[in-house]
Amino acid sequence: MRSIFFWPSAVRNPTLVPVRKRVYLSLGSNVGDRRRNLETAIAALAALGSVVVQSAFYETEPVEFTAQPWFLNCALVLETTKMPRQLLQALLDLERKMGRRRTLQKGPRTIDIDILLFGNSIVEADGLTIPHPALHQRRFVLEPLAEIAPGLLHPVLKKTVRELRDALPSGQVVRKLGQEKMGQKSARKKRAV
Repeated sequence: MRSIFFWPSAVRNPTLVPVRKRVYLSLGSNVGDRRRNLETAIAALAALGSVVVQSAFYETEPVEFTAQPWFLNCALVLETTKMPRQLLQALLDLERKMGRRRTLQKGPRTIDIDILLFGNSIVEADGLTIPHPALHQRRFVLEPLAEIAPGLLHPVLKKTVRELRDALPSGQVVRKLGQEKMGQKSARKKRAV
């Protein structure tokens, strides 16, 4: 027989405390004012939680569909009380509000926001896979993520972000922009891991 213990005051005054999860996001833009698009998206993320740390901006060569303008990318850590599906829907809504139209797969976009990692969670659901299934193959994701969380462990591959980045073959051009070009304060916050 199992014993059940409870704290009497918790029964009289139940209070649900939302749990804040640490989510790693990748943002990119290659249409219009790329920097302004990223800054607008980052500011809008405040409605979904707290941006804890953000990487510098990186100018990146397009991959897969290469006949398009270069991207500006960054990575950040968002602390949120949202669950994975809720966060995905909120991010898709934000992309739509910012003018994202999904007309050409891997094509130009005003804003693209991907969930890379959701704490240590592994999610396999219709339309949602976490960790991001291509995370370990993309230099444009791993360079900014390694800046803010080099020791973060991929929950499936059991390698750090730094190890994943260092294992990539050479190829895609990824250039970190200088702070004077970005005008950002957040890139100097402490690392996430």
